[in-house]
Amino acid sequence: MRVDIEELQTFIEVADAGGVSPAALRLGVSKSIVSRRLLRLESELGVQLLARTTRGAALTEAGAIFRDHAARACAEIDMARETVMPAVEIRGRLRVAVPVSFGLTHFAPVVAELARRHPRLHVQTCYSDRFVDLIAEGYDCAIRVGYLQDSNLIARCVGPIHGKLVASPDYIEAHGAPESPEQLVAHEALMQGTETWQFMDGDKIITVHPQGRFKADNGAALISAATAGLGVAYLPDCLTHEHVLAGALVPIMTRYPPPPAGAYVIRPPGQHPARKIRVLTDLLIEHFGESPHFGRE
Repeated sequence: MRVDIEELQTFIEVADAGGVSPAALRLGVSKSIVSRRLLRLESELGVQLLARTTRGAALTEAGAIFRDHAARACAEIDMARETVMPAVEIRGRLRVAVPVSFGLTHFAPVVAELARRHPRLHVQTCYSDRFVDLIAEGYDCAIRVGYLQDSNLIARCVGPIHGKLVASPDYIEAHGAPESPEQLVAHEALMQGTETWQFMDGDKIITVHPQGRFKADNGAALISAATAGLGVAYLPDCLTHEHVLAGALVPIMTRYPPPPAGAYVIRPPGQHPARKIRVLTDLLIEHFGESPHFGRE
């Protein structure tokens, strides 16, 4: 029996994406190529791995068992290839999910530099502030900012992120500025959703549940709302820096700073990260170690 590595990788993509069309999009090939690879693989194995439906494709019982073995085999082959391959020969595809908020300004240049240094690497970047399911959506890794939620994903910090509470001079003149976390309940909070805000009182962390009528899932939109005087915003320094220098925003409640946060490269669980992820991680650490506004002003 002869099984091609491309057929295994294609099967894994179809299984994870839930259909031939999304898998073809991820792989950057036509649907007909994906279908032919699947048919050859099933023919070689002599079993049906996927049940085709009008909505896509679902794993059969045999397919569910085979998918895990196939994923481990592909990972081992990738690791073996990377071990003997010189650094300049990193190849294949790297799919990265990146937040829009300062992702375009801070992370995009680093991803572009990665592609420049490794011309045989195909880089696909998705910029979105929504929460991306790496495994279900077929991403190799993601860059995330802030405080990490508990999960089975593996994280590597690539740099610290410091933030502050800010408001416009007009808002402060009209409503005053909160001096303690307890006073925040009397103010309009500009939020991403229903998040909690945390502040440091010495070594103690104080958690606040802010309330407000303006919400946006994008940091630039919250900056616009804050400079328009709609409320107080809890944002990283790399977003507020220029506005604070210009006087459009004013740091408030400075006696209670937010706890340290970070920028992280997140990847699905596995024994060893792929070298393409390690190279991206090292490049981010190298870049943000020299960035004056990624950390504290």
